[in-house]
Amino acid sequence: MRDLPLPTLPFLNLRPEHHVRAEPPVRQAPARLDVSWARHQDDVREAQALRYQVFVEEMGARLSPPQGTPAGLDVDTFDAFCEHLLVRAYDEDGQTSAVIGTYRVLTPAAAKRAGGLYSDTEFDLTRLRDHRNRIVELGRSCVHPDHRSGGAIMALWGALAEFMQCNQLDTMIGCASVSMRDGGHFAASLWKKLEQTHLAPIDRRVRPRLPLPVDELRHDLEVEAPALIKGYLRCGAKVLGAPAWDPDFNTADLPLMMRLDELPARYKRHFMG
Repeated sequence: MRDLPLPTLPFLNLRPEHHVRAEPPVRQAPARLDVSWARHQDDVREAQALRYQVFVEEMGARLSPPQGTPAGLDVDTFDAFCEHLLVRAYDEDGQTSAVIGTYRVLTPAAAKRAGGLYSDTEFDLTRLRDHRNRIVELGRSCVHPDHRSGGAIMALWGALAEFMQCNQLDTMIGCASVSMRDGGHFAASLWKKLEQTHLAPIDRRVRPRLPLPVDELRHDLEVEAPALIKGYLRCGAKVLGAPAWDPDFNTADLPLMMRLDELPARYKRHFMG
């Protein structure tokens, strides 16, 4: 789910008075991966550099970063309010690499300080108002192309589950992006398919502020969900409504919600013991 070097960005940490009440344990993942939370600005800049590589250089996103942002970084105004989860790989000498996978995490308290969730900019979330004090928003998730076998994402998900349990949060939301390089036909067809199989109950549905014009696109293609979205769905995620169009990233963004108490039993055992 996607979504600073702002010169004045404060160092980020997980002190109780900062975004969360308690610091989650850090898990060293299998397959020679190290998972940690950003502790200072240099960590965050590494994550932003990876995001730039994936979203701009690989996917062609057009960014509008804050003034003064150094070149080669993906930065927006939400970064300073988020915790940043990082994955690094070990080399043969036991040294860790640069960041090869990342998520940013916006907690309920931090969302209040930020003036809302990133998802608020793309969707009308009125029906989720009773859930907001338990919602963690996940964003800007990406993995380096050399490490997309699944291990990095599983390591990130394990750390996120620990984070949520530790801080008594039970709901994740975010915008899952689908490329529109084909003009949007794949995204429209995927939405029509998921609308039939994974749509959330009416009391959790949201509305896009800039809807993908589904009726103007082909929506009868035989499609499979991208791997990351498929993973969310296997974990019990629900689609909260029709996709929004993000012209800057050239994506259709599906609003997803995943609740820990709705995880299938095997995933609860894997991620939550």
